[in-house]
Amino acid sequence: MEQIRVKAYAKVNLSLDVLKRRADGYHDVRMIMQTIDLYDDLAVQKTKEQGISITANLKFLPVDENNLIYKAAKLFLDTCGISEGIAVDLKKHIPVAAGMAGGSTDAAAVLYSMNELFQTELSLSQLMEIGVKIGADVPYCLMQGTALAEGIGEKLTKLPSMVKCPVLAAKPGIHVSTAFVYGNLNLEQVVHPDIDAQIAAMEKQDLKAVAGHMGNVLESVTISKYPVVEKIKRCMKENGALNALMSGSGPTVFGLFEEEKTAKAAYQALCDQGLAKWVYLTNIYNGSRR
Repeated sequence: MEQIRVKAYAKVNLSLDVLKRRADGYHDVRMIMQTIDLYDDLAVQKTKEQGISITANLKFLPVDENNLIYKAAKLFLDTCGISEGIAVDLKKHIPVAAGMAGGSTDAAAVLYSMNELFQTELSLSQLMEIGVKIGADVPYCLMQGTALAEGIGEKLTKLPSMVKCPVLAAKPGIHVSTAFVYGNLNLEQVVHPDIDAQIAAMEKQDLKAVAGHMGNVLESVTISKYPVVEKIKRCMKENGALNALMSGSGPTVFGLFEEEKTAKAAYQALCDQGLAKWVYLTNIYNGSRR
């Protein structure tokens, strides 16, 4: 095999709780991660010449060592002692800086692809050990599906698959600094989501209860600075979403729906109001990478 094509899927946080700030400056978190059917397309090819080459459909994306794809490829080559090179062609569809792990999922897809191409036969856990050196979300993006993430996000426990349902995702045309959000988070004034109750609802495949327990403590910071996030949430809920939540540190908002017809109507309402620059109607995804 000389080339492989893979899909790098986006994620949302069905719940996100921050427990404490650590001595190293990071935060201990507890969150439920879920893959959705929105993805980037990657073509990964072996090259006889050493080095890492990246091309992308978005001209503003870095294609050097500042791209997580490059970091993942270099770390894999160095770890496995491979002398050949790699070329990656990226077709980016997941919005950038959206709280949907767009860069991390691309890095995970490259690690997966290189393991296949070079027949290194690394286990998922070994790939995840490499991935966490690139970013806290990379191990989850290798695992995919429904998972409880703890620690800084790298301690993962597989959960029962989320009920499949329509998902509406919308990103306004703003940039949210993750460092700013965490730096201004006051843990004494937030309402912590009941993640255990949400897991119990998943075990029962109770979509309404899962949606009812959605919560993200980071909204307390992001929404106060960017009110458009709350406006998008309100629009989704007023148009039939079981619930709507900001993913990650933002600014993307997603809503869960029981029926596709309702989700389509909410999609149109959101587009008509012009609150978001990017709007996607997709689904919960629990399938394989390819």
